[in-house]
Amino acid sequence: MRGASQAKWVVAAVAVALAATACGSSSSDGASSGPANAQGTFSYQSSEPQNPLQPANAMEVGGGRVIKNLFKGLVDYDPSNGQLRNQVADKIETTDAQNYTVTLKSGWTFHDGTPVTAQSFVDAWNWSANTKNNQINSDWFSDIQGYDAVHPDKGDPTAETMSGLKVVDDTHFTIALTGPVSYFEYKLGYTAFSPLPKVFYTDPAKYGQSPIGNGPYKFVSWEHNKAITLAAYGNYAGVDKPKNGGIVFKNYAQPEAAYKDLVSDNLDVLDQVDPSDLASYKNDLGDRAVDQPQGAIQNISFSLYQDSWKGQDKAKVRQGLSMAIDRDTITKTVLNGSRQPANSWVAPGAMGYKDNTCGEACTYDPAKAKQLVTEGGGVPGNKITVLYNADGGHKEWVDAVCNSIRQATGVECVGDPKPDFKSARDLVKNKKVDGLMRTGWVQDYPLNANFLRDVYGTGAAANDAGYSSPEFDKLAAEADKATTVEKTAELYQQAEAQLAKDMPSIPLWYYKTTAGYSKNVQNVKYDSFGDPVFTQVEVKQK
Repeated sequence: MRGASQAKWVVAAVAVALAATACGSSSSDGASSGPANAQGTFSYQSSEPQNPLQPANAMEVGGGRVIKNLFKGLVDYDPSNGQLRNQVADKIETTDAQNYTVTLKSGWTFHDGTPVTAQSFVDAWNWSANTKNNQINSDWFSDIQGYDAVHPDKGDPTAETMSGLKVVDDTHFTIALTGPVSYFEYKLGYTAFSPLPKVFYTDPAKYGQSPIGNGPYKFVSWEHNKAITLAAYGNYAGVDKPKNGGIVFKNYAQPEAAYKDLVSDNLDVLDQVDPSDLASYKNDLGDRAVDQPQGAIQNISFSLYQDSWKGQDKAKVRQGLSMAIDRDTITKTVLNGSRQPANSWVAPGAMGYKDNTCGEACTYDPAKAKQLVTEGGGVPGNKITVLYNADGGHKEWVDAVCNSIRQATGVECVGDPKPDFKSARDLVKNKKVDGLMRTGWVQDYPLNANFLRDVYGTGAAANDAGYSSPEFDKLAAEADKATTVEKTAELYQQAEAQLAKDMPSIPLWYYKTTAGYSKNVQNVKYDSFGDPVFTQVEVKQK
């Protein structure tokens, strides 16, 4: 995306794509129905963050949703209509989609009272990109000139700062990219691009346990494996000031337990109803039940770094296993119609979504599935496992997928549950998975590039499969160089077609937000990312 006067039409076009996925229909509009307590706090279903609470160190919802509320970057997306909106940025200007000038608004402060300046952004991005600091989202800065010096493929950094970032004064800085990226402003809404206060650099590890941000909420406490508590920040300068006094992110080991607490009003806001309660949740919650589209997809990925999945013939095996899955039946029965069968790697609503890019490989055909698995040489020991986190409500559908594969191909398939999300993600990120793994993806920005380059590009932080295709990378690079976001989206469709040939993962279904809230709160709405609009939740007066 671009922000200069000549490029405003690009931003408008992107806004259409965003609006298409934002705040879809539900059985309740979340509207206020009575007096609210502006100081009241509410609880939200969550999980233990995988990493310390540093903006560039979260790629999962347990930490990501907390960080979203602690920090605010240059831009974000208006949850009411999906349009890109400025937050700390007053304006972001470019004439070529490669060189940007950022002007900040005055008056923004961190939670310790220190001002947010251009230096706050530039220092944070340089630190987060540096390979020595081991930030999981460091590759989000790879478009910036000088990234290769602070984050070389091998060896130590040869610089501490990226040459493409220059501070002009307290409210201005410039960004130079290695080439045009038509949707760069799009990416700036991701939390990895948040600013950091000076105190961060004195002890980043300690800071990660008690962070100081600039967002609508400030950190109060972190009781590990139990809860994280945030309080509304009174001097917050953003356009989305909290209508409540704070949030308690409560950990749940089992989603069924969270749902029971919601029904009994011991939990206030739920992100997803577990499969076993999908059939009854609308009756249980009435107008507090939510059912709307979400920009997310559920995949299972192959551990392509293992010898058992290497070799071109194994693509046939992967395609065969995909064809062995009866998506229609599983989504209608096990998931009670709460998901839409997937036939592409990009979720509907994202700009560049194209129906059926997976083609035959995502069509249920038991005979062809067995044929392809056999032609590809099968799998070692004729057995596969699917790793998943047991605290996420995945057991039912994993068992159903395995049963479908077993019946269609004769390959033994079993679930491999880990107790919680953090445990599962640690194994996935450390490339210690022997078979398949659950790899759901919620959009960071609603463009097909986010579902493709950020997940399947060689070395991408979210590339859990270890997939590496010179052809895919070439097509993605060509898409990135396009000077309009429409052309970028079109070219990324060609890159997606390569995934159908290589099958690094199996698209299963597109998510919907099937959620709900308690009688203690009102004005609860969800955005296209599947998140409640935290700042707008109102706590009812008692």
